[in-house]
Amino acid sequence: MKLWQKATGSKKEVEQFTIGRDPEFDLILAPFDVLGSMAHAHMLTKIGLLTAEDNKILQQGLKEIYHEIEQGKFSIAPGVEDVHSQVEFLLTERYGEVGKKLHSGRSRNDQVLVDLKLFYRSAIRDIAEEAQILFDLLIELSEKHKNDLMPGYTHTQLAMPSSFGLWFGSFAEGLAEDMGLLKSAFDLSNKNPLGSAAGYGSSFPLDRTLTTELLGFSDLHHNVINAQNSRGKTERTLAFALAGISGTLNKLATDVCLFMNQHFAFISFPDDLTTGSSIMPHKKNPDVFELIRAKTNQIQAVPTAVSLLLTNMSTGYHRDMQLLKEEIFPAIEKLKSCLSMSTFMLQSIKVRQNILLDSFYKHLFSVEAVNELVLSGVPFRDAYKQVGMEIEADNFAPNQNSLSHTHEGSIGNLCLVEIQGKMKKANAEFDFQKIDAAYQKLIK
Repeated sequence: MKLWQKATGSKKEVEQFTIGRDPEFDLILAPFDVLGSMAHAHMLTKIGLLTAEDNKILQQGLKEIYHEIEQGKFSIAPGVEDVHSQVEFLLTERYGEVGKKLHSGRSRNDQVLVDLKLFYRSAIRDIAEEAQILFDLLIELSEKHKNDLMPGYTHTQLAMPSSFGLWFGSFAEGLAEDMGLLKSAFDLSNKNPLGSAAGYGSSFPLDRTLTTELLGFSDLHHNVINAQNSRGKTERTLAFALAGISGTLNKLATDVCLFMNQHFAFISFPDDLTTGSSIMPHKKNPDVFELIRAKTNQIQAVPTAVSLLLTNMSTGYHRDMQLLKEEIFPAIEKLKSCLSMSTFMLQSIKVRQNILLDSFYKHLFSVEAVNELVLSGVPFRDAYKQVGMEIEADNFAPNQNSLSHTHEGSIGNLCLVEIQGKMKKANAEFDFQKIDAAYQKLIK
């Protein structure tokens, strides 16, 4: 029996097709569904649709279910359509008619939307925390290897001197900048849609400001149609945020795979962090970073999939939106694992020193030679031509021990303090403490 079912139900084939993968995703949403119901019950009590005794019973029952979810004892019974139905059935089974009163003033549309918003806030927090751990390690590695030079490339050709400090630091700052997109997704997730019902509000005098406060939202979607239309918009914004971080990790993973190659041999990892070949005893394969590269490419495809799902969709809820979970939920888990594995692996990275002392890399110092001539008074075009002629005649013999880079963000001035400041400022804009306080108040 479904909550919405009347005299007849759907045929089995229709039911199986429309439910899809929702049961597995609903278990993820379960704790958030209970939190949303707690807030809704408090609000119904304030406006007189529930008595104080009704609310006391419902809060007790909802807390019991919440703790069962935490302990892994919660499941959706066979024949029960979704998590919302399971929670309501449990309340009714355990506490009688009062369980049937909880759905007053809301639709499954805004109930699902609240669950999703709360889940996305939690997932964004997990991602931000994993990104911070990786960021801190990258800063540490940047400082540690600031004097270890390496080749820089453009067009995959030898270009100019770089350093491992500069290389590690580039990904740290990249992650700090990626937090801006993540914050945009957080802002959309942090608006309360509860009370929008099916997208057209309710004739009950709902107090939407109260549920906003109880669930720790920063604001509410005031227009009830816009609240429903935020489903899809939130996922699209989150998808781009996930893709942004994935792009940073993807470039890091690609570099690692390249730099581990024996023709480069710039970096290495302990044997137990690489994999071997079934027939070639010498192989040490960068499988972890190859998979990070592949998984982050999958994540970078998600914005396209989400955008196509939403194409030509009119105002209001459509069942198409159910499939958004199939794109977003796995992408969140993949990104979290890619962040944590990047940290795990980089903790053991070994950097080769004195790479640029090899005469093979002498042409990297051509710009240094040109700049020295310019500083001595030679016009730039003449200096460029002079060094170019020396290179063509194979007479170029630079000092490969001497570099002078002092401007902000260069080899000699990594600006790590400033980059750390960027990350600190970005993370300060996530008001996770407010959410914690709201949840603790609800559950206790």
